[in-house]
Amino acid sequence: MAAAGWAGSAQATCADGRDRRVQVINETSVTLRELYGSNADRESWEEDVLGADVLPPGGIVRVNWDDGSCACIFDFRAVFADGSETVRRRFNVCTESVWRIRD
Repeated sequence: MAAAGWAGSAQATCADGRDRRVQVINETSVTLRELYGSNADRESWEEDVLGADVLPPGGIVRVNWDDGSCACIFDFRAVFADGSETVRRRFNVCTESVWRIRD
């Protein structure tokens, strides 16, 4: 399958040197239309990191979640082409490097 890449914010870097990049794998049978991730301390979602792109079934994207806050705990939200969605709470982007989204 084709892999897509998104670098995230090039200016946002934390001095602790931790890698906050996460490989997101769509292991569902439905195209992923939107992907959000926010520092768990925030009350709203940041912008859709896919933008105009989508992540088809079997697709992979690597996202840098470093938002400059030095936070490691993030919440993720994935919205699919059929309108369904899934939310993953309290994902540690400093210790986990893969999020597999499954049916």
